[in-house]
Amino acid sequence: MTTAMQVKLETTAAAEHWGKNALLSFAESEARIHATDATGGLLVAVQRAARRLDGMGITDITLAGDNWDLESRWAFWAGYYNPNRKSTLDWGLAEGAEREELEARKAAGLWVREITNGSPENIFPRALAESAADMLQKLAPDAVSYRIVDGDALLDEGFMGIYNVGRGSERGGAMLQLDYNPTGKSDAAVDICLVGKGITFDSGGYSIKPSAGMAHMKSDMGGAAMVSGGLALAIARGLQKRVKLYLCCAENLISGTAFKLGDVITYRNGVTAEILNTDAEGRLVLADGLLEASDQNPQYILDAATLTGAAKMAVGRDYNSVLSLEDAMADKVLSAAKAENEKAWRLPLEKFHLEQIPSGFAEIANVGMDGTPGASTAAAFLAKFVRDEGRGWVHMDLSGSYLPGANDQWAQGAKGHGFRTIARFLQDS
Repeated sequence: MTTAMQVKLETTAAAEHWGKNALLSFAESEARIHATDATGGLLVAVQRAARRLDGMGITDITLAGDNWDLESRWAFWAGYYNPNRKSTLDWGLAEGAEREELEARKAAGLWVREITNGSPENIFPRALAESAADMLQKLAPDAVSYRIVDGDALLDEGFMGIYNVGRGSERGGAMLQLDYNPTGKSDAAVDICLVGKGITFDSGGYSIKPSAGMAHMKSDMGGAAMVSGGLALAIARGLQKRVKLYLCCAENLISGTAFKLGDVITYRNGVTAEILNTDAEGRLVLADGLLEASDQNPQYILDAATLTGAAKMAVGRDYNSVLSLEDAMADKVLSAAKAENEKAWRLPLEKFHLEQIPSGFAEIANVGMDGTPGASTAAAFLAKFVRDEGRGWVHMDLSGSYLPGANDQWAQGAKGHGFRTIARFLQDS
């Protein structure tokens, strides 16, 4: 006999005695979600209800009844997840395509959320690279190969951004270079490159963050997690394109060997960058990944990063931000997000933004001039390291990927909001 609470989904209002616009009603071992316009609409209401049931300490649930579909089941899982509790959710589905899709999303989503929520003592640069590689290779052992570049090898191979940002830590930077090649042909063209920011802890360096701003900086590797999770879901869905993945991983710490304000980094494409703020380090490591991606001459390049506070100021924590110099590239990501019921919003990026990061001692600086838009100038910095200053490239600033505190739809921590968008981008591009 099961002890799981049976949760049913209704599109009618609850009886009046449950309160005005009640989201939930109960009868013995059964709960009913009342998803109406007054309770937020279908998917929002389901996710809110899942959070409330988790908040009641209910750890074993079966989705029951005939009104559940793929997206409402997924919305329930997204809200029911709790990083501090192991709960059991039965989809209420027999074996079949819908269950396979949900399990693929759950596997990718769990990895993204748990690796991002992990302690920075355990999730350090090489550990992040190894975890992503292991997860992806298990999905497609015959199609995935990889190498990790770290230590002095970063200097030998010209990955100057990762090396310099990571040199303040005893655990130096690392780059994962992973090749998903389902064709089996070593000379097959690379269709898409993914690049992820993997700052496993960000103190801000000598431009040190206040304690409150540093408390959740284990999440600064959210871009690396998101592109890895997106590729994982696309592989599980049967992706038949060759994709190369680059994770740019480092700890941004303070020590006698840490990089400093006034330093100039010379990248292997000859671009020099003056450091005016050591807390603008994500763009420095991503530059290495974008250079490597451009060398592969793929059709498209997508990078993802928890890059700027400016993006969060612009769109809040419900949306991810999308920036590109090409309308078609931005539209691809926005369309992918819409198809996957994730939220994304385009922020401005124009050629003139590339002129708003001047330096008196280098070609560019790692922050823009006073009064310039921070998300746009950060993306402009990245464009300097993409072939033809941005051809076939799109940047996701993951403003909606992490919550410092729980709200009515999400638990505290990583949301995983964005990996489905990346998976769909890989499938449809």
